[in-house]
Amino acid sequence: MRLVFLSIAPEFFESYLASHAVQLARRQGHSVEVSDLRDFADGSFRQVSDSPFGGGRGVVLRALPIFRAVEALTGRRLQERPGQPGGADGSLVAALTPTGVPFVQRTAHRYAACDTLVLLCGRFEGIDERALEAVDERISIGDYIVTGGEIPAMAVADAALRLLPGVLKAGSAEEESFETGLLEYPQYTQPAELFGQRVPEVLCSGDHAKVVAWRQAAAVRATARFRPDLLETIDLTSQKR
Repeated sequence: MRLVFLSIAPEFFESYLASHAVQLARRQGHSVEVSDLRDFADGSFRQVSDSPFGGGRGVVLRALPIFRAVEALTGRRLQERPGQPGGADGSLVAALTPTGVPFVQRTAHRYAACDTLVLLCGRFEGIDERALEAVDERISIGDYIVTGGEIPAMAVADAALRLLPGVLKAGSAEEESFETGLLEYPQYTQPAELFGQRVPEVLCSGDHAKVVAWRQAAAVRATARFRPDLLETIDLTSQKR
């Protein structure tokens, strides 16, 4: 996989690019990089934003630098087919924007299967709609506003990268929250008793079958308590209560 952050603030990614997950992905032959949107802008000032038509506060990211960047990173010809996103070449371009659909675990799996994944980071008052019409998807990490799309893009990237073979230990991802549609079961470590609260005895029993059954039931209980909305979208007939 080649993962590219397209941003006007490349310095945001310095610590993330040095993180353990990124280093493991690179050792497996994957590429993680940052592309500065200003490199695709005109003039000595490399202007990437301008005032919105119709008036209003702030500025908007201009479409032309985004078109140029996506063309350079994916080989597409967006300027010849404006408003018609591609993707048949194994590449996918996703814009981080509050107008996007919620990012969920199944989306992370789909992104992890891409040959090239470009994450366009929104800024200011938004992105010129013509550029948004040319990307493949719009995604959001929640119904709230942050300064820019850089932090959301890192969250999306991390969710996808850790699914790549060799980044996590084999089987680790399958037991985590949302992989089965449920939250993960509660975890405990030493000491076995703390302030009068003991670790469930079954987890110390050494009986693997009983541990598995307890964890399945505990995952359902945790989901019902903390995220009951998830139970509306999954089939519990295979889950042991």
